[in-house]
Amino acid sequence: MAEQHTPRSLIVTLYGAYGRTPDNSPVPVAELIRLLAAVGVDAPSVRSAVSRLKRRGLLLPERTADGAAGYVLSRQARQLLDDGDGRIYARPAPRLSDGWVLAVFSVPEAERHKRHLLRSRLGRLGFGTAAPGVWIAPERLYEETRNTLRRLGLDPYVDLFRGAHLGFEATAEAVARWWDLPSIAERHGAFLAAHEPVLHAWERASEGGDTAAASEEAYRDYLFALDSWRRLPYADPGLPAELLPADWPGERSAAVFSRLHTRLRAAGLEFVRRRATAPG
Repeated sequence: MAEQHTPRSLIVTLYGAYGRTPDNSPVPVAELIRLLAAVGVDAPSVRSAVSRLKRRGLLLPERTADGAAGYVLSRQARQLLDDGDGRIYARPAPRLSDGWVLAVFSVPEAERHKRHLLRSRLGRLGFGTAAPGVWIAPERLYEETRNTLRRLGLDPYVDLFRGAHLGFEATAEAVARWWDLPSIAERHGAFLAAHEPVLHAWERASEGGDTAAASEEAYRDYLFALDSWRRLPYADPGLPAELLPADWPGERSAAVFSRLHTRLRAAGLEFVRRRATAPG
């Protein structure tokens, strides 16, 4: 499975990694272009992707202190990124005793487009399908699910419940129906194939050398790894180990990302700050 890094996705990833400041100061367009050029995205593609994100209400135009054109995250976009941090950077060990959250929805036929939106959003939150109109996820996803459905105005159509699975089939067998585990495992495998060799190369690299080149390489490798990883904790809701196949790759890929994050993020930030002060 070949990795895809679209300009729009990379911009969202860049803001998530380096573009959130306490005062939500705007990122100049020229800086976005320079930073995306380092990962192979040309200026027209950056401008086109920014326009699409603006139309979706995720980026808002705002002038910088010196009057340059720039963009800030909308409140919605910042909330999405803040919510995502808990998934991307924290992978708590799930316990079967934590239970489940159920989302049961009913949408009138006249509003069936919202039915599709609900299914799509619940799937993107990591829910599996227990039955038509009944979706299930680990209980810890309750608050994020509640916030997301309210933000999208979908809460009037949904009831949320907490509970335990009581049978009749074994929970591990039910989980294999509720989620497409082979597909999720394949996504973990693709992440590992692309980024585990990168981690090993950094771990083998000697200290010192060209600091500027190293920081740019760290920025590039980290941005690509984060762009690939940030979708995985949504596709894989983090099920208890006893419900998963013995050779499940999720813990290994989470460890690879965590080690890349620890090793590369700060060096990447050095590169971002240097580009921010670059002329033109």
